[in-house]
Amino acid sequence: MQRILGLVRACVSDYNMIDPGDRIAVGVSGGKDSLLTLTALARLQKFYPVPFTVEAITLEMGMPDMDFAPVAALCDRLGVPYTRISVPVYDIVFQDRQEKNPCSLCAKLRRGSLNTALTERGIRKIALGHHYDDAVETLLMNLLFEGRIGCFQPVTYLDRTGVTQIRPLLYCHEEDIRRVVAREQLPVVKNTCPRDGHSRRQEVKELLTELEGRYPDLKQKLFGAMERYPLYGWDKEHLER
Repeated sequence: MQRILGLVRACVSDYNMIDPGDRIAVGVSGGKDSLLTLTALARLQKFYPVPFTVEAITLEMGMPDMDFAPVAALCDRLGVPYTRISVPVYDIVFQDRQEKNPCSLCAKLRRGSLNTALTERGIRKIALGHHYDDAVETLLMNLLFEGRIGCFQPVTYLDRTGVTQIRPLLYCHEEDIRRVVAREQLPVVKNTCPRDGHSRRQEVKELLTELEGRYPDLKQKLFGAMERYPLYGWDKEHLER
């Protein structure tokens, strides 16, 4: 956990993710990445030189057999306010519309519901759980499926909503996240979405695993390429201090 906190602190500092007095929401899906983001920021706020506060928001989308009570208990232990919002995403996507390709609509509904929740609470910054491996996978997905070189930014300002997204786990590898989450016994909520594990991202994840068998430093080179190129928003040297 100390190593994760060190990586999170470095990432937050490198990309100026936190300003004094920030009220930061963490979108907690119940997955390992969002739970570690929440835990890391809750601990970081105790010693980071820039003062900020953290709270958690979960969109309960109606997926069957997903219990967020253990997440609520974790928030109590961390001293973090926790808001749970029910939105009928499952019913709309899988019952009413019976989408053959549901991921796009689901993502759109989730983004809209989350932005509404943030606006209602006067929150202008949200921490997302995207990590090192996610960034590499996204770069490859954009190249393979869209024919372009691109990835999400470490810090993204959404001018339509006035919300800033930050990704403090960006220096953390998925393998390390999985190990720390198990060691810390964070209450992962199993995703019961019918499409979980059957997406293009999963295809790319498996492709990268196969390629790494031959080229062990492949992810490191791809991530480094994004920083050196640099992609828009990834240039640490020219960020305003």
